[in-house]
Amino acid sequence: QVQLVESGGGLVQPGGSLRLSCAASGSIFLINTMAWYRQAPGKQRELVADITSGGISNYADSVKGRFTISRDNAKNTLNPQMNSLKPEDTAVYYCYVRNAYAVTFWGQGTQVTVSS
Repeated sequence: QVQLVESGGGLVQPGGSLRLSCAASGSIFLINTMAWYRQAPGKQRELVADITSGGISNYADSVKGRFTISRDNAKNTLNPQMNSLKPEDTAVYYCYVRNAYAVTFWGQGTQVTVSS
């Protein structure tokens, strides 16, 4: 089992920045891919960015150039830096991990609201 605790969400004005954090505990030695997903009201959950244990990252087209995902394998944390935020970035953001057996785990979610 892997437990995920997210933090860093909140209210930010358009054009602002926010840094989320996800801390993993439990059977962390099996973690392979870590990622952030988001779900806006009335929409399906979508991938924001993911990163492998080797540091290879992948971003949704909608956040390329604005968001940067980083991972600390020693601390088992995942930290996306979100810049130039837009109202359409408003959503609940979820931390996600997949282990070596393709078992997935989700965090409880943290609300990000971009509004003036």
